[in-house]
Amino acid sequence: MHLNLFIYPGGHHEAAWRHPDSDPASVLDIGYYQRLAQRAEEARFDAIFFADGPALADNIRYASRFRLEPLTWMSAIAAVTSRIGLIGTASTTYYEPYNLARLFASLDHLSGGRAGWNIVTTGAPDAAYNFGLAEHPVHAERYARADEFVDVVTKLWDSWEDEAYVADAVSGVFADTDRIHAIDHVGKHFSVAGPLNTARSPQGRPVYVQAGSSDDGRGFAARWAEAIFTAHQTLGNAQEFYRDIKDRARRLGRPPQQVKVLPGISPVIGSTVREAEERYEDLNALTQPAYSLEQLYRLTGADLSSYDLDGPFPRHLVDVRGDRAVSSRSQLVLDIVDREQPTIRQLLHRLAGARGHRVVVGTPELIADQMQEWYENGAADGFNVMPPWLSGGFELFADEVVPLLRRRGLFRYEYGGSTLRDHFGLTRPPSQYAARYQRAVAVAKGA
Repeated sequence: MHLNLFIYPGGHHEAAWRHPDSDPASVLDIGYYQRLAQRAEEARFDAIFFADGPALADNIRYASRFRLEPLTWMSAIAAVTSRIGLIGTASTTYYEPYNLARLFASLDHLSGGRAGWNIVTTGAPDAAYNFGLAEHPVHAERYARADEFVDVVTKLWDSWEDEAYVADAVSGVFADTDRIHAIDHVGKHFSVAGPLNTARSPQGRPVYVQAGSSDDGRGFAARWAEAIFTAHQTLGNAQEFYRDIKDRARRLGRPPQQVKVLPGISPVIGSTVREAEERYEDLNALTQPAYSLEQLYRLTGADLSSYDLDGPFPRHLVDVRGDRAVSSRSQLVLDIVDREQPTIRQLLHRLAGARGHRVVVGTPELIADQMQEWYENGAADGFNVMPPWLSGGFELFADEVVPLLRRRGLFRYEYGGSTLRDHFGLTRPPSQYAARYQRAVAVAKGA
């Protein structure tokens, strides 16, 4: 199975920064992140993953919610690691294709082929005001722009064929200009001439990663994504998503094994189940209700600030229409409510662990059992590991769970390659312009 370490400032539980072993000041210290990445590399993880959003969260008062810029962050990580993949988030709504193509191509070169792009459309409405827009584009518009955006970036990454970079000191030829192509893209959202001003990167293209479970998101993932981060609470829901994504990819002519489905899992680990439960309860006791209610509002649109936290969740307040519903998280919350009938406080605690991703509380054996069950029963190709607090929550997973997965033949002892594509078992794509060059050569010979 494939394993990524999802690094979230302080950890994924919303109260992680208040954990006794946490050091809140370290979230601005690159050494802290470098050590986490090195530890993940020692454990032979496929990649580390870094999220981002181009606006300050409203609930910064109660949680570590600011963001370091991912490309800067990953460049600093690349300098102290040699194998682990580097996946960072960049928005198709608030970047321009040429600039983003240069950034990720540069990272892929400088890391020796370890870059991955987590493609997002950005769901935060406040981001629009930071980029001179009067309003945030609606869901469907963002995905239409994203589709063209990725098409343009792909052309730019392909605009240098592999053989274009010659650097032949004897002949004096630095680059074969016949193998460097203008892309001349003119579309609804972008007009980009190209070519890129950087040679083709070691992976051909950085790995395309996507997170989104709406119908628009699934369609986009089936066309473009090579790894998909997703959130599911039950085996059945995860299996449905897995089947659907693989079927959609197959219908588009893509080999299903070239699309890796990686659900999030947040493991709370103890030497006994009771010890793990106590750890989880201790973290939940540190939550701030005002923060938790704001998070729930963002997920569902339900304002519960005037409700008794120990009363039943008022399901009728959740509007399953509109932009929030399309993101799929509203439905995920409703599924928890229908399945477990929690009080509002219990629901807040359920979501506090990982914002709707699956929290598993138990012994290392129980964690490994559940991961194995999902992996072997068509629900996951691996997992995005989301430690509840850092760095201790990850150390427990690396020391206690990873060895169990290895002994069961489920996870590598050593890397089999040097690039992120190698780790994920993904093919290196050819440049789409190589065929054009070959046709031109054939025509010239015929003439």
